[in-house]
Amino acid sequence: MQYIVLDMEWNQPWPGSYAARKVLPVEIHGEIIQIGAVRMLEDGSIADEFQVLVRPKYYKKLNSRVAKLTGIRDSDLKERGLPFNDALQRFRDWIGGECIFLTWGFDDITVLEDNILLHDGEPDWITQWYNAQMIFNEQMECGTSQRALATALGMMNIEPCRQAHDALGDAYHTALVLSRLDLDRGIAEYQKSLQAHEDGFHGTPPEGCISKAVFHGYEDKNQAMTAMNDLKSHCPQCGAPMTNGTWIAQEGRRYMTMAQCPEHGRFLIRMRLHKEREGTLRISRLIYEGASDAAKKYDELSKAKKSRYRSRWGKSHTDS
Repeated sequence: MQYIVLDMEWNQPWPGSYAARKVLPVEIHGEIIQIGAVRMLEDGSIADEFQVLVRPKYYKKLNSRVAKLTGIRDSDLKERGLPFNDALQRFRDWIGGECIFLTWGFDDITVLEDNILLHDGEPDWITQWYNAQMIFNEQMECGTSQRALATALGMMNIEPCRQAHDALGDAYHTALVLSRLDLDRGIAEYQKSLQAHEDGFHGTPPEGCISKAVFHGYEDKNQAMTAMNDLKSHCPQCGAPMTNGTWIAQEGRRYMTMAQCPEHGRFLIRMRLHKEREGTLRISRLIYEGASDAAKKYDELSKAKKSRYRSRWGKSHTDS
């Protein structure tokens, strides 16, 4: 079995911009602009490499933060970028057959699947995928915190030799880290690693979760919450827009609300805010079935919140 170590870069519109308000056929949190990958053999050796630029169809103007981070320019994508379906086909031809995908983090595969659906494809060929961070954490006894790739390189005394925030460069560095780990054992113990991971919004979706998305680049909590309030949820079954209710705050920068589809009923929306290494905030956003345990938890909290409100109102009313 071959391992494909995958990394991607993607573009996002600024919150509140015209592009951010576009209603796309599929809800995505980034449009892929670069795919990089390294083929690893079972003995940990690197066989060959792949990289392609992707010309965006929907978010055509590069976010200045993305451009600065990656070094990619609009002119690069216009001159050398391939349409997504052509780039994806070239990538699949390079893979050649059955493989196990490995990424540094949870986001890349989600972004890839979203972009495939956006361009009328089916991601059913992505059958085996593992977050290399979880394997690294388990075998390096790092606990549950997510380690940046640069941190992992330093812990293993691996000198970086490729550009960071370049899809192929990051994939190559990830492969160097993985070549020093026991991948067979890591994959065998993967579910245990996920269960120990502190962020339940990642990895294997929690019970009742039917959709997940990640959004990046918010300057602060107010901007993030405003963006989530402005973002219309869409019914996972029919795609109809749903209006979010009031957000209920929980511990650990977690929030939840309930959305309603006229035809298919209600769905729970959960999100969590994370600090990114660039200093901005990332939002992990999940949609749950209305009858899930998570939705029942929302009902309990909502009922308790209303009860507290009525109690306070009644007291002040009596005192007056």
